Amino acid sequence: MNPPVLKIGQVLVASVQSELSDQAAIALRDAVTDAFARERALGVIIDISGLPIVDSFLGRILVETAHMIRILGGQVVISGVSPALAITVVELGLPLEKIVTALTLEEALLKLGGSVGHSESGNS
Repeated sequence: MNPPVLKIGQVLVASVQSELSDQAAIALRDAVTDAFARERALGVIIDISGLPIVDSFLGRILVETAHMIRILGGQVVISGVSPALAITVVELGLPLEKIVTALTLEEALLKLGGSVGHSESGNS
């Protein structure tokens, strides 16, 4: 079963709400890249706010996915990065320098030029 990839305007959103097996992580990468090519979106948000930890394999898959989307002409924002996840990513030495991150899904949408339809009411 492929992870769900939703389209919001010109942006695709893949939300990871629980730990993924290696096979599920690969399925996520494939689902995101396939949906991006099919939908001709401007960018992709991968929301990992539901993850308690990112292991080295999932981290590598996230980096690969971001690079694949960039090669296909899009942008990727990884949202929901908690302080604990940030520490883990740094400790694992994952190359995230060129990957845009955001604390929340709404912030990620704004970074990709989208909105959730009521940006005036958001906290600034």
